[in-house]
Amino acid sequence: MSGEVKTVLVLGATGGIGGAATEALLSHGWQVKALVRNREKAAAGWSSVAGTPKWLVGDAMTREDVVGAARGVQAIVHAVNPPGYRNWEKLVLPMIDNTIAAARAADGARVVLPGTLYNFDPNETPLLDEDSPQRPKTRKGLIRKELEQRLEMAEDIPSLIIRAGDFFGPQARSSWFAQALVRPGGTVKHIVNPGAAGVGHSWAYLPDLAETFARLMEAGARLRRFERVQFEGYWDADGGGMAAMIRSVLGREIPERRFPWWTMRLAAPFGGFPREVLEIRPYWRAPVRLDNSRLVSLLGEEPRTPPADALRATLGVMKAV
Repeated sequence: MSGEVKTVLVLGATGGIGGAATEALLSHGWQVKALVRNREKAAAGWSSVAGTPKWLVGDAMTREDVVGAARGVQAIVHAVNPPGYRNWEKLVLPMIDNTIAAARAADGARVVLPGTLYNFDPNETPLLDEDSPQRPKTRKGLIRKELEQRLEMAEDIPSLIIRAGDFFGPQARSSWFAQALVRPGGTVKHIVNPGAAGVGHSWAYLPDLAETFARLMEAGARLRRFERVQFEGYWDADGGGMAAMIRSVLGREIPERRFPWWTMRLAAPFGGFPREVLEIRPYWRAPVRLDNSRLVSLLGEEPRTPPADALRATLGVMKAV
């Protein structure tokens, strides 16, 4: 950063990717402001050797709160989701509109967005790059596509979208890894694999992804006004690599089960969690690998912890043995 202290506002700092990004930015010397609904709860749950953000009370759904919190910042990390993921389709777009308005009020702060694969059809994008066509087939995908388009159309502010696969890592509490493959706490009696045999899957180790956020945000003029990059992460080529690595790290054989998609299909007509989960099933039935060429051209390399070390750290925090 050439000795200049920069300030960033993080929306969603108490979540997985938001918390990891906050920690990485603090370690890179950024001053971090975090907008939260409950300052005491956020502060009590924060533990990082990198430092502590400045907690600001407010709501990402209230434009005045976001604009006020963003005064004097050079970047806004938009890693926020509706509480409990409820009313997702009604709240996601108004929240990004608030962030765009705050970025404008902050004299063109860069909006940094964690991207997903959901705005792509996995059956037509086995290798995804920044120019891959976005033709989603699901409600969630259509909203994610619109979210990115709103950033692209906001020509008076810069933005950065970093797409990645499914999370694992010490901070990835609400993830397929922690809620399906391995349950936290105690002996791992079986592995629940949502994927299909022989189908590859993309994984992102959160500390590496967060470090990527920090390094890219320091790339300055090398970034385009509207920049999209892909974080390759750990590519499980046949859908069985992650399960095999869990067995190797724990040092014993562990039986594997398939995720009960059939129960999700039965319950999906009633809405709620089963309907949301079922929309994601295509990304476990078709391989989508992320092309990180643009990321590497900007950074020289992608931050990458050896997979076994990353998995040991993840299982250690989960207290899974």
